[in-house]
Amino acid sequence: MNFASAPSPEATARDARIGVVIPCYRVTEQILAVLGAIGPEVGRIYVVDDACPDASGKFVQAHVSDPRVGVLFRAENGGVGAAVITGYRAALADGCDVVVKIDGDGQMDPLLLNRFVRPVLEGRADYTKGNRFFNPVDVQGMPPLRLFGNTILSFMTKFSSGYWTLFDPTNGYTAIHARLLAHLPLERIATRYFFESDMLFRLGTLRAMVLDIPMPARYADETSHLRISRVLPGFIAGNFRNFYKRLAYNYFLRDFSIASVNLVAGFLLIAFGVVFGAWHWLENATHGVVTTSGTVMLAALPVILGLQLLLSFLSYDIAAVPAQPVHPLLPDIGTK
Repeated sequence: MNFASAPSPEATARDARIGVVIPCYRVTEQILAVLGAIGPEVGRIYVVDDACPDASGKFVQAHVSDPRVGVLFRAENGGVGAAVITGYRAALADGCDVVVKIDGDGQMDPLLLNRFVRPVLEGRADYTKGNRFFNPVDVQGMPPLRLFGNTILSFMTKFSSGYWTLFDPTNGYTAIHARLLAHLPLERIATRYFFESDMLFRLGTLRAMVLDIPMPARYADETSHLRISRVLPGFIAGNFRNFYKRLAYNYFLRDFSIASVNLVAGFLLIAFGVVFGAWHWLENATHGVVTTSGTVMLAALPVILGLQLLLSFLSYDIAAVPAQPVHPLLPDIGTK
């Protein structure tokens, strides 16, 4: 093998076409600083005005002369996911190699962009995302409600996506290889606040390797449009739906292994033990009869065995987190 012929990481980054997608909704006070901090390694910047009532897109057009910046206008507000997908499609059409998503509210430092892009360009990951929980010092600056909410959502997303090693799933600072992006069903991905979690689920169906990138949490004068009471039911329902879809796809449609057997047998044994025990307990209580120890054991033993089988399945599922990038193996199918 001729090692001298392999391009260096610096050359790879220099030659790559990097696009940045910035969804905009009421960020006129922060967007100029965000755009001004994006370095020269980026070739195209897509500012997506998601029917912003403050006319963020026109504001950018009036105040930014950077030729890399293009403004895309959505006729109707579709949420952060819809805005990002609009930018993704434009970046694919322009032939970008890596597409980065940064929010326009100033919470994500554009100077960190190379941390997200480099693992993708070097073939060490298909998708990178920020993790604000890596450094305990950074977490101290996070509002308590956000800290609690993100912790709960992180564990829920681990179950639904299968990416057990990731944290901070709602973090929107991401980078993705365009070849993998072109294979995602963009029209099926959730378009509002569940977008980031649903992206992880979709990436899991392609066995994409996802890498957490440590980053500090920044909170300044931006206004959050997230209402926990409004979005929490959707997050719960979406994660449960994706969890069952992932199990069906990964363990029964695409593959069938001992983990599949453990999963089915575990649920059946637990169900049998609970139903058997409840039925006998109710029957004996109705007639004033004390339940025998044998009946108790016949109910408890299947539950214990079922829990052991489910724990075995969980161990297998955690060990099955994708560890190799898939974008080098995917065919180039163009834009979507």
